[in-house]
Amino acid sequence: MLKKFFPYYRPHLNIFIPDMLASLLVALIGLAYPIITRKMLNDFIPDRQYAMIVAFGMALLALYTARMLLNYYIQYKGHMMGVYMQAQMRRDMFNHLEKLPFSFYDRNETGKIMSRMTNDLMDISELAHHGPENLIISTISIIASFTYLATINIFLTLIIFLAVPLLLVIAYFLRKRMRDAFMRGRQSIAKINASVESSISGIRVTKAFTNSEKEAEKFEDGNEEFVKARRDSYKAMGQFHSGTTFVTDIFNVIILIAGGLFLYEGKIELGDYTAFIVSVNMFINPVMTLINFMEQYQSGITGFERFIEIMNEAPEKDAPASEDIERINGHIEIKDVTCRYDTDMPVLKGVSLDIKAGETFALVGPSGGGKTTICHLIPHFYDIEEGSICIDGRDIREFTLESLRRNIGIVQQDIYLFNSSIRDNILYGRLDATEEEVIDAAKRANIHDYVMSLDNGYDTEIGERGVRLSGGQKQRLSIARVFLKNPPVLILDEATSALDNTTEILIQQALNELCRGRTTLVVAHRLSTIKNADKIAVVDGGKIIQLGTHEELIKEDGMYSQLYNLQFRANSGEQITGAGSLAESLLKLG
Repeated sequence: MLKKFFPYYRPHLNIFIPDMLASLLVALIGLAYPIITRKMLNDFIPDRQYAMIVAFGMALLALYTARMLLNYYIQYKGHMMGVYMQAQMRRDMFNHLEKLPFSFYDRNETGKIMSRMTNDLMDISELAHHGPENLIISTISIIASFTYLATINIFLTLIIFLAVPLLLVIAYFLRKRMRDAFMRGRQSIAKINASVESSISGIRVTKAFTNSEKEAEKFEDGNEEFVKARRDSYKAMGQFHSGTTFVTDIFNVIILIAGGLFLYEGKIELGDYTAFIVSVNMFINPVMTLINFMEQYQSGITGFERFIEIMNEAPEKDAPASEDIERINGHIEIKDVTCRYDTDMPVLKGVSLDIKAGETFALVGPSGGGKTTICHLIPHFYDIEEGSICIDGRDIREFTLESLRRNIGIVQQDIYLFNSSIRDNILYGRLDATEEEVIDAAKRANIHDYVMSLDNGYDTEIGERGVRLSGGQKQRLSIARVFLKNPPVLILDEATSALDNTTEILIQQALNELCRGRTTLVVAHRLSTIKNADKIAVVDGGKIIQLGTHEELIKEDGMYSQLYNLQFRANSGEQITGAGSLAESLLKLG
């Protein structure tokens, strides 16, 4: 674990080395007071050397002034070094998260990921700054103070030193308990963050269904878990501190008794005894610093472990011999593909499709049948278990992921828009596009006139996830984004299913324009929207159960014709009853 931590110091050695030197000087200056105290008690005061008393006092003041400046550097620059390291770790995590596959986000909640990027890394920066300082400087201070105390009286020094193993034993047995407690605390904070993120994102649904009490109940579950985890953490911390403090109190008792006996027996002078009592804190304080450092170490290292867990997640990788492809023609062949997610049950079982370049190909069937999975496999969002997917006669694994996805545009039912301007959201399709190209894309998506009716036009901020736009406006904005990208392959995954009829007609016009000249894969529940598709595949249970044109599938009198007739009769207002009712069929369709 530490081998992965230390490399983050390398870019900041220009701060780290002076920080360690400053800390060392601060520790050495700490030796001045007891040394001067001993000299005064044994020599200057008994010999009435007043000039030396003043001179050494002024020298001590100068050293303390230097220590003040050194402490300023340590606190300012040392902490900034920790911040720089934290920022680098956060940057590395963000870049790594950008490379992780869909399957990672299927397993992990956004709030928990955010907790690892924020809360966990905060304690890491403190460990990065104070860790080496406490470990290295305290060790040096212990050695230096032990040497100095030994010059006063070796036997008293050895008696105190023998009590150190007791501190180490206490730290050893309580360390694991603290570590486990801190880890549970971090997990509970992540759970709270996930709950808050989910509740805030869904606040409109919560209000619409008046379920604020349910959300409060879900939040309180995590909050109680946090309190319990913190209780365990502070209990372990309390045991740790009280135990170590008791041992240091024993130090003072030992010094008092043993020193008194040595003084009574004439084995130590009064001045040396007084200096020893004053100086013994030079030994005890760094020992306690190391003991207390265990708490900081446990807090920081548990955060770093959770950071490493993310960094150890396997990112998406291009195949060793993959090539960057400029532009594809769009002939897609899916050959005997079997795919599963994290479950044992395959989502697709031996699926084969042949989609010609420039063809419009539709997928219909019940929800959960595998339609969206097929759409996700073409841009290689997931790996397949068996079979192959080829574009223009080449396996998509022969292409780099970036160049493959650059050639594919996706319009989904659930549109994600960024909390920025209309222009920025359209530019997401191609960041180097000109203003004229942005406007042209908006016109082709039938949203330019609406944009120009706004006070700020294309500079209008649309809010989180485009909350200030209607469903149709968000959909048209996403279509403009794809127009700007201009991909040869287009995937429309339920692009109009959540819209009213008037808006759907407007958007369908934009989609028809968008599909022209492209290989288009359409997923639709409204069968009337895909009647003119070149080919239609019915997907159910991870298999292709029907394949043909609209007219061919109607004649087969299979699932497609049944679903189409049900929707046609429903649209015409005919009442349907019995086992084959529209309600049951629509439930099956999802």
